[in-house]
Amino acid sequence: MEKSFLEILEQTINYLRFQRDYGNLYFYDEKIKLSENLYDKEPENMQYELKSEKGLEKVIAVKEESNSVLFPQPWQKAESIPDLDKMICECKNCRLGNLRKNFVFGTGNPEAKVVLVGEAPGADEDREGKPFVGRAGKLLTDILSAIKFSRDEVFICNILKCRPPENRNPLPDEIKECEPYLIKQLELLKPSLILALGTFAAQTLLRSNLPLGKLRGKFYDYTINDRKIKLLVTYHPAALLRNPNWKKPTWEDVQLFRKEYDLIYS
Repeated sequence: MEKSFLEILEQTINYLRFQRDYGNLYFYDEKIKLSENLYDKEPENMQYELKSEKGLEKVIAVKEESNSVLFPQPWQKAESIPDLDKMICECKNCRLGNLRKNFVFGTGNPEAKVVLVGEAPGADEDREGKPFVGRAGKLLTDILSAIKFSRDEVFICNILKCRPPENRNPLPDEIKECEPYLIKQLELLKPSLILALGTFAAQTLLRSNLPLGKLRGKFYDYTINDRKIKLLVTYHPAALLRNPNWKKPTWEDVQLFRKEYDLIYS
């Protein structure tokens, strides 16, 4: 079925705003302002505030909007990770819900103090319903083992819960629908540390368009409901399979991550 003009216009506006939010576009704000009032909608569930600190360090604060408080959806009242999984696993709020084989909620310890966040499920993950399987998943398991973590100790998930076709990058409206689920996961898990795996996960969580090389190597404060979580960025395991030269900086990152964990829990 062909899309209407207004549907195409709304998707275009959403795309441009997404590019603006990530710092990729700077020229259209005034021109698009008239259209925003007519067609664009603010995210219903979450609002993000970005506050700059020294250098590249930032504080990412996540707050619930008034609409979310006044008209909560059932899944927002989930009191545990298993409950949340049951409440959202049939989600079809975006096009990906009708294309997936399996909803990839995430796996690991429901009381984990460490959360790893990737971009989106791939073909193997879509088939098995679990994040980070196949060659990249095995490498991630080895990386965790090298810094004395098992997959059962941590919680592993993605920005998106469904696989984008041909493993393309997530689209703005898909993130808008799915990221609140991730925020709820983090709210329930109450981790002390987040490891963002890959450029897209890092840029999404940090609301930044900087390349991964400039984001890695330092911790950021990611705040949910006034609770600060230390966030570190490193390369995605799949990227290491393509470029072994990134294994050394990744090893430096995960050692720094483990050191911070030991400082918190020593």
